[in-house]
Amino acid sequence: MSLPRRLCAEAVGSLLLAATVIGSGIMAERLAGGNVAVALLANTGATVAVLVALIGMLGPVSGAHLNPAVSLIQALRGQLSVRDASAYALVQIVGCVLGALLAHAMFELPLIQASTHARGGLAQWLSEIVATGGLVLVVLSCASPAAAVWRVPAWIGAAYWFTASTSFANPAITLGRALSDTFAGIRPADAPGFIVAQIVGALAGLGLGALLFGAVARAPGSFNFRKEPFP
Repeated sequence: MSLPRRLCAEAVGSLLLAATVIGSGIMAERLAGGNVAVALLANTGATVAVLVALIGMLGPVSGAHLNPAVSLIQALRGQLSVRDASAYALVQIVGCVLGALLAHAMFELPLIQASTHARGGLAQWLSEIVATGGLVLVVLSCASPAAAVWRVPAWIGAAYWFTASTSFANPAITLGRALSDTFAGIRPADAPGFIVAQIVGALAGLGLGALLFGAVARAPGSFNFRKEPFP
């Protein structure tokens, strides 16, 4: 698959992911009547559903990373060149930022915002390490998009509820959410801590994956999924 086509898939997927996460948070907050648990449940359901759709649709095209941390890990595994991984990360960030603007436009909110939702501290950072590390571990266990299409959304859905941070697990979506002063937002000042924790978690997930699954098969031409099981 050509690089421009893969980048288009990553950009569109990231845009739709961010629009769903932020837009469903806005809708949930408006309809929940102040019940944060109900709002989070609705936000979780929409996020899980869109991940199933996007991974199923875009997995065969680009690998459906939609996440710079995942692209970094695939580059470290030799599944993606450094050039391609950098391009993936760039379009993922742009896509998530545009997704935030799209969500605001759909709900008639100011397009440009800065979140005031505080999400800092050791517990939040540890949560992001766990959420992102677990996500990478799940990705490494997938031999095909058919496996990822349910495993990845299942992990993210669970991590929404068992982590204190509600599982951002994605530097690009973190930046997009920093531009939204809504239910799903995060203060720009808190975003760097989340992103560092996510990268740490991704590297930890890579190390744990090597320990659990053995040496990673380097499959030429594969950008995400293993062609053969780990030995």
